[in-house]
Amino acid sequence: MDTNTTFSEIIAKIAASDKIVIHRHVNPDPDALGSQAGLAETIKNSFPAKDVRIVGSSVGDLTWINQPEEVPDSFYEGALVIVTDTADTPRVSDPRFNQGSYLIKIDHHPNDDAYGDLYYVNTDASSCSEIIVDLINASEGQLKLTTEAARVLYAGIIGDTGRFLYNATTEHTFNVAAQLVSFGFDHSQVSQNLNEVTLNQAKLQSVVYDQLQFDGNGAAHMVITRALLAKLGVADDQVNSVVSTPGHLREVLLWSMYVEKEDGTYRVHFRSKGPIINGIAKAHHGGGHPLASGGNAVDVEEINQIVSEMKAAGAAYQIGQ
Repeated sequence: MDTNTTFSEIIAKIAASDKIVIHRHVNPDPDALGSQAGLAETIKNSFPAKDVRIVGSSVGDLTWINQPEEVPDSFYEGALVIVTDTADTPRVSDPRFNQGSYLIKIDHHPNDDAYGDLYYVNTDASSCSEIIVDLINASEGQLKLTTEAARVLYAGIIGDTGRFLYNATTEHTFNVAAQLVSFGFDHSQVSQNLNEVTLNQAKLQSVVYDQLQFDGNGAAHMVITRALLAKLGVADDQVNSVVSTPGHLREVLLWSMYVEKEDGTYRVHFRSKGPIINGIAKAHHGGGHPLASGGNAVDVEEINQIVSEMKAAGAAYQIGQ
């Protein structure tokens, strides 16, 4: 737990604010969208007179969770701004997050960038959506869940836990999920939405299986070029669907995926079944969870450096077992 505030203080700030803008990170995943939309829906339901907006870049094929709104600059005057699921300020979607009268950060990633007037960071939580439910439960009835809020928060939780596969899943996570499911939304449809991919995404998955490079010590990597994405008809915001693909292989212990960006640099996805990899990510313009992080590589030389570091991490982990 890394925080300079309490749920009570956050709830009091929400209750005292007439205008609220909620941000999340760029290239949003289900937890970013679920925590953002779930909090917004809950505040709207609990305080109908408040004007609550959600902002951010394109959500790709996750429009079934939520979609951003157009918010004029003038709305930020005197507004409370809350940022969910975003570890550091460069990743906040929409740079106006610091133009309100007050800023609150709610997150579950390591708090390397302690931004905001208030910040509540619980790295033991499975997801930011789980923290939002905890916030609601701590409000003594001031914040009231709705079926729609429960649906999107559940999507956030199962998104970040890999449908309860990853080790961040705890007994508390299951209890929160059960509470949300009790609202009666179609939870199987939520799971199906997260499970489905387009035909072009499936083709990309097959390329990953076919061309994945095995580097030794359980480490593997894959470079996804813009030419490959264009050939398969896969958009940038659809690539996330293949990041977990190497993890299905018994021979893979940790892996990195390099997605070429328009400027020729690479967005890096780090994943692991055991070795801690967020230190490597932090050394390469990123960070995140111990077993799931993100970073950036400027060129092939940096990619090769990361591949070597991941291989070494795999070797060190196996020696310690």
